[in-house]
Amino acid sequence: MSGHSKWHNIQAKKGKADAARGKIFTKLGRELLVAVKQGGPDPTGNSKLKDVIAKCKANNMPNDTIKNAIKKASGEGGNTHYEELVYEGYGVGGVAVIVNASTDNKNRTAADVRHVFDKAGGNLGTNGCVSYMFEKKGVIVIEKETCSMDEEDLMMLAIEAGAEDFSSEEEVYEITTLPNDFTNVAEKLSEQNITFLEAGVQMVPNTYISLDENASVKMQRLIDNLEELDDVLEVFHNWEE
Repeated sequence: MSGHSKWHNIQAKKGKADAARGKIFTKLGRELLVAVKQGGPDPTGNSKLKDVIAKCKANNMPNDTIKNAIKKASGEGGNTHYEELVYEGYGVGGVAVIVNASTDNKNRTAADVRHVFDKAGGNLGTNGCVSYMFEKKGVIVIEKETCSMDEEDLMMLAIEAGAEDFSSEEEVYEITTLPNDFTNVAEKLSEQNITFLEAGVQMVPNTYISLDENASVKMQRLIDNLEELDDVLEVFHNWEE
């Protein structure tokens, strides 16, 4: 992770995240619904739901909102059937892009995603065309300014909880875990009142692509337009921002 932090411009990232907070909650609610439909409403026996709950808490979703979403998905108004889809393709300059979506209409979502890729001069490919360039990892980002724990203590806490790697960037700490260890690490950190800028199981690229200024503007527009789609939950890429 070192040297490839997405958080070089931390204020811009935070501002963007704050502006999108309502939409984030809507998308997280859909992730909760899908997880409950797949494995039931009890997180102790549904590891996927447990991970999504940890992700919701990392995004400061209120506990009552989480509980209500799970209750709704359990049968009280949860009749809409959503399925998870993954799209893979290439953005500007050959940047690899993975799009996670949840939809009740596959044709609509596929058309919307393809349109965004085409408009940006990218290509929507077949499953597997870029995913081999990524590894699934738990990722936790903590802003140094808001963390009362010193770096060494934080690193030891994370590693003892099961973290795979710990790195110190300019303004943030980045902690990576194996997917199955993400929830435990996030919970242990939360118990110490540590707040997160970002937390979730993500697709982390093995290599990165740099773009010039003009291509970077186009690539950012592609990512923004994908994230604006209601059915898109997450967008991963190997552009070194």
